[in-house]
Amino acid sequence: MSYWLMKSEPDVFGIADLERDRFTIWDGVRNYQARNFLKSMQVGDLAFFYHSNTNPPGIVGLMQIVAAQVVDPSQFDPDGEYYDPKSTADAPRWHTVKVEFARSFDTQITLATLREHFTPDRLLVVKQGNRLSVMPIIDRVAAEILSLAKE
Repeated sequence: MSYWLMKSEPDVFGIADLERDRFTIWDGVRNYQARNFLKSMQVGDLAFFYHSNTNPPGIVGLMQIVAAQVVDPSQFDPDGEYYDPKSTADAPRWHTVKVEFARSFDTQITLATLREHFTPDRLLVVKQGNRLSVMPIIDRVAAEILSLAKE
């Protein structure tokens, strides 16, 4: 099992939305490095749900990957924000995962708290200027984040 961190803006789709819906496809990722991380995910992996572009940003919960290598349907909608005219049904360019709500944390682990506990080489989200919406988390760091969630 691997760990990941996945960002979403809470006013677009937050942890409360995932808890209500139970499942969602993590669509609309249009960064090649983030896409490659999504393609590396396996069923059973866990992902930290990170609220971005809010004050304060931070980790608010946990979700599990329940389907991998899902073709992102948003790339085919010509009226949609994530349409990719170079992508075809025979050769889709964008893949994603389906996630299931696992749990919300009692207290958000803010970006400031993460910066107190982790250096950028251990946790990419604390790196100044990092804009990736999907990133890997090594097991040791994931265990430390889970410990912070219990405090």
